[in-house]
Amino acid sequence: MLAELAAANAAFAVIKEAVSYAGDISAAGQKVYEYFDSKAAIQKKYAEKSKKGKSSDMEEFFALEKLKKQEEELKNLMIYSGRAGMWQDWLKFQQESKHKRIAAEKAELRAAQKRKETIIEVVVVSISGVILIALIVFGLWIGGFINKVD
Repeated sequence: MLAELAAANAAFAVIKEAVSYAGDISAAGQKVYEYFDSKAAIQKKYAEKSKKGKSSDMEEFFALEKLKKQEEELKNLMIYSGRAGMWQDWLKFQQESKHKRIAAEKAELRAAQKRKETIIEVVVVSISGVILIALIVFGLWIGGFINKVD
């Protein structure tokens, strides 16, 4: 959790500096993704703990509060120092990134499920093959086609 917060703080500092100097969030480049991913990771941990009925760590709560303050500062910076519509573009970017991340997670789950199904198929076919060969050998032995060793 602290790692995500540290990454979010570092990324936010770069974003803030880039927006204040360049007036455009695109100048922050990869740091925008790092900030958003760190924020999403913290929110996900917080949501998972809340869903399980466990009381949330104060650390996560305050991390989310700090992120809220950073976002408010970033909003003001974009509205008053940036170009027109920058804040709306930022919100749109966050939404698109969230959808992409969710799609990637679903694709990863589907791929894992596919691998699991493939492994099960291979095991079933292998076991079936071994049983079939054993039955054939047993049938040939019973039928007298395989000579008994005396």
